[in-house]
Formats: sequence, C-alpha cells, structure tokens
Amino acid sequence: MDKGKITLAHGNGGQVMQKLINKMIITNFGNPILNRLDDGAVLDLKPSNNKLVFTTDSFVVDPIFFPGGDIGKLAVCGTVNDLSMMGAKPLYLSASVIIEEGFALADLQRIIISMKKTLALADLKIVCGDTKVVNKGHCDKIFINTSGIGIIQAKAKITSSNARPGDLIIVSGTIGEHGVSIMSQREGLKFKTQLKSDCAPLNGLVKDMLKYADAIHVMRDPTRGGVATALNEIAEHSNVGIEINEENLPVNSQAQGACEILGLDPLYLACEGRLLAFVAPNKAADIIKVMRKNQFGKKAQIIGKVVAGHKKQVYLSTLAGSDRILDVPIADQMPRIC
Repeated sequence: MDKGKITLAHGNGGQVMQKLINKMIITNFGNPILNRLDDGAVLDLKPSNNKLVFTTDSFVVDPIFFPGGDIGKLAVCGTVNDLSMMGAKPLYLSASVIIEEGFALADLQRIIISMKKTLALADLKIVCGDTKVVNKGHCDKIFINTSGIGIIQAKAKITSSNARPGDLIIVSGTIGEHGVSIMSQREGLKFKTQLKSDCAPLNGLVKDMLKYADAIHVMRDPTRGGVATALNEIAEHSNVGIEINEENLPVNSQAQGACEILGLDPLYLACEGRLLAFVAPNKAADIIKVMRKNQFGKKAQIIGKVVAGHKKQVYLSTLAGSDRILDVPIADQMPRIC
C-alpha cells in the first residue's frame, strides 16, 4: 500500500478508513457533535426542546443494478436508515447525482423510478437536489449523494456510546445478504435460488420499536464492515465488552454457501436492510415481539450481550466451543459495496 496516496481501503470501513477519518477529518473538523461518530448529527433546536438529526451519505456501488435493488434504492434506504438508527423520524431527503457522459437515459429513468418507489414505501419526499454531468471516463457511470433530516422522538436517547453491561443485542434479520449478492453478481455466480440484497428502509420498523424507546440504548445498521465492525465501533465508543454467540447468528443458507465459495465471512459483509439494537434485558422479549410483526423484522433474534469485562473488544463464542476475538479488519472484504 502506497502510504502517500488514497487506496480503495481508505473507503471500505476498516482500520485504514478509521485512521484516515481520525487523522484528516477529526483533527481538522473535530467538534463535540462530529466527534460522536454516530450515524447522524444530533442538533438541538432552541428555544424549543426538539432535537433534529442530520445525516449525509454518498453511494458508488458497483454494479449499479443488483438482485434486490440498485444504486437509487440503496441511496434512499441508506439515508433513511441512518436517521432511523438515531431514534429519529425521517422527514425530508435531498438527492444529488453525478452522471458520466454517455450514461443511458433508460438506466437513469430506471434508477429514478426505483427511488420513487422506495420513497413511497418509506413515506418520504425528496425536497431538493442537484445534477452534474462529467466527461466520459471521469466518473464510473453514476454516483448519488443523499442527505436527510429527521426529528428525534422525545424519549429516545440512542447513541453508539450508550451501550451498558447487561444489554442484550438484537439483530433484525439474516446477515450479509447485501454484500454477498453484490459479490456474486461481480463474479457471475449462479445459484438455484437467486441471492438478493436485503436493502430496505427501516423507519417503519424503528417506529414500532420506539414504543419501548426508554429501553433502547443503541441502534446501528451494519453497512460497510458488516456486523463485526459495527459491534467493534459500539464497544469502542461505549467502553464495554461484547459477547456474541455464533449459534444464534441468522445466516441464510444460500448466503452461507456463497460465502464459502468466495472465501467471505458473513459477519464482515455489509447489510443494507438490517439493524442491531442494544436493549435493556427486561424489555428484550417485548421488543422482539414488536419487531417480528413488521415485514423487515420477522427473523429478529438475540445474538449476544454487553459485558463489563474485556472492554472495547468483541468476542465470538463459536460452534466449536471456543472463543475468538472479532476484530476490525484492516480493510473491508469488498470495495464499493454501497
């Protein structure tokens, strides 16, 4: 790796990206809001007591069309979910597109229609945006940026630094399907049952969960770097230890088979329609019951717990009966996954 130049690893969610953010971004732009490194910035609206969440994200996925979604659906879901993970009700989105000269108008129309359908599912609107076209060869087909604002439910106090010993950890469904579907598409792999991305807007699911807002301490959608990286970030920010039981991890058999063929670990694969929730143990059963009534939480289950020991580390209890550390990878297993 050339230490003097940006590589794909700098954008993949692993240790290389984290070091870049700390060295370049936090060092120069750091402030109490940004330094939390949550999915969105919580902003106090004074003199009212309302709290606004603001978030932004850019999408460069390759390929732009994949089983279960496309770059347009992904752009809407990504920003909706980041707002939702802060306990916020998404209100409005913006969208900016950078298009390469020569891009097919039919493909652009397909992406726009996909965004429209996803917005309808999430009951949201795009209220502003921008379009730029660059010379052929200066952009890979199309890139999309979406930003969003939402308002936090009064009782919600959800942040990645709020995990507490004793919390139970819930995942909303099977993991790794977005990442493995993208890689299978890139590699041209065919399966009897087609793998599909889990890409979905989760604001409706979160709205249901927030009936128990007081009991939900952390939420995170495990995108780049997957479940393992998200857990490590939460353990770091909350200064706690985390223990996960491999036996309880929900992995689709097709996704597991594809991972074995490709040499991938589903724990480190991006999910774009799943969430992790750290909840008070006395309310975990109630929260799971509510989640399972929602189409995007039918397979919700407890996968682990927060402990006071081995702070800032994540341990996996394996099917073989041993324990191993789940560390943050140097770089993600796949570039341009979202």
